[in-house]
Amino acid sequence: MGFISKLREGLTKTTKNISQKLGGMFAHFTGANEEFFEELEEVLILSDLGASAAAAVVEELRERTKQEGYRTGEEIKAALSDILAEQLDVGDTSLKITTKPSVILVIGVNGVGKTTTIGKLAQKFTNEGKKVLLCAGDTFRAAASEQLSIWAQRAGVDIVRREEGADPASVIFDGLSAAKARNVDIVICDTAGRLHNKSNLMNELNKISRVIDRELPDADRETLLVLDATTGQNGLIQARQFKETANITGIVLTKLDGTAKGGIVYTIASDLNIPVKLVGVGEQADDLIDFDSREFSEAILG
Repeated sequence: MGFISKLREGLTKTTKNISQKLGGMFAHFTGANEEFFEELEEVLILSDLGASAAAAVVEELRERTKQEGYRTGEEIKAALSDILAEQLDVGDTSLKITTKPSVILVIGVNGVGKTTTIGKLAQKFTNEGKKVLLCAGDTFRAAASEQLSIWAQRAGVDIVRREEGADPASVIFDGLSAAKARNVDIVICDTAGRLHNKSNLMNELNKISRVIDRELPDADRETLLVLDATTGQNGLIQARQFKETANITGIVLTKLDGTAKGGIVYTIASDLNIPVKLVGVGEQADDLIDFDSREFSEAILG
């Protein structure tokens, strides 16, 4: 199944949520009056775009309608799709992994799908012919390293792990050392999603970051924040907290196939200025796909 098909299939619930509400508006379009724009803004907010993102989108659509003189619902819908795509253009959506090795640090709270995302990334890169090493840096959650080991086995890649409760930064150090010794292309590092309190978690992430800076100062590094699409606006709160400490380079939005709240990506992009780089649209290993803002926006609108 191609990218477009996977995306549209994965976005079924989100698309249904938005397109059903917008369908009637466009089908019975009688003119771009203020009542139309107010109703559109309400639909976008209810689709989890968030008030500020929805207001910005509608205001831009209002201005373009004045300038271009749109007369039909199809013209308005096409313009809306363009504006939504532009809302997501806040940075490079591709992964910067050109050095050997490159490092991908995966962060996020427990339960969002970090382990599954790492496993899917490992499979993706392996299929591309790259040599991958997993590093089990979440030593605080029971069975975290065991779960990661299962994914490593599935993808046919090596893993560096230690006993539960070990110092995460020391595990990352071991992983980076192994990567250099084994001529690895990409090291993917798991991290804890929750410690005793937020400051402990963020201090641990800082410590890990310093280890990477010291051991591989010239390596490309991606710090990917994994967010669960089904949490909607709660995902934005998580993103804000992690952004305070971590130099997040991109978002991975998981479980997009199980929610009607896919509009949250627009709020994250506009409020935090962080690009979405990957989306999870299913359970299979190849259901983690590269993000494309225009295709996503077209799929959202049905």
